[in-house]
Amino acid sequence: MALVLLYVVVLVLVAIVLFGVVSLLFGRGEPLPPLPRGTTPTVLPASGVTGADVDAVKFTQTLRGYKTSEVDWVLDRLGQELDLLRGQLSSVHAAAAAGVRADDADPGADGADDQEPT
Repeated sequence: MALVLLYVVVLVLVAIVLFGVVSLLFGRGEPLPPLPRGTTPTVLPASGVTGADVDAVKFTQTLRGYKTSEVDWVLDRLGQELDLLRGQLSSVHAAAAAGVRADDADPGADGADDQEPT
């Protein structure tokens, strides 16, 4: 039993050392150039956010993930953009529905009654 425990401990130690060496050699992925202190890569246009704009958003990485204030800012901006677009869409639907109702109320609007009898 002691021999099996010794093998497990040695295996865990070898795995830790191997993980450390691989992490030092290869890092965590693509190396990103450092940003100047106090700047953020988080950029969105003032209005008209597109899918490409959202794909291009970069957040500052911190010890435990991303900078919360940047993520909150982007989510707030996207929420405002969605609210604006939904408001515009509902006004277009309301205008279209009002136009349909106005055409239904005026049967002579299609020009059929404007012809002279022969």
